Amino acid sequence: MSLDIISTALGQYGLKESPGTADNPVILQMAKDCGFNDYIHDSIAWCSLLANWVAWKVAYERSKALNARSWLLIGEPTEAPEQGDVVVLWRDDPKGAFGHVGFWICSRLEDGKIIVYILAGNQNNEVCIEGFPIARVLGYRRLRKLS
Repeated sequence: MSLDIISTALGQYGLKESPGTADNPVILQMAKDCGFNDYIHDSIAWCSLLANWVAWKVAYERSKALNARSWLLIGEPTEAPEQGDVVVLWRDDPKGAFGHVGFWICSRLEDGKIIVYILAGNQNNEVCIEGFPIARVLGYRRLRKLS
């Protein structure tokens, strides 16, 4: 269990992108902190940005990419996720290029279906915890602490 990952991500809970053409300076600073100098608008998908920033803040390995599926190549795969492990979901098409990434909080059986709850950025344009059907999960990854 990686409580430093969860506590750092929770520290950003409620962070929202700015509406319209405005940009949230906190999100833009996260991009700069992580070396994403071409990231200039918070309207660009930022779930992987938040995951990279959190991992950077607590000195864990990170994908160094803005696409969610890049996290499928980071860390060690696990079938038994713990809080703080990365969850990668497909978006639009399981075999497509688009995805979503966040940190595993828990899985629960609801109405006969397993729902995976993740803490992530860019969920309804903010950092929050949201549930997704387990069928959307592409993989769980346990990040390694950098020495």
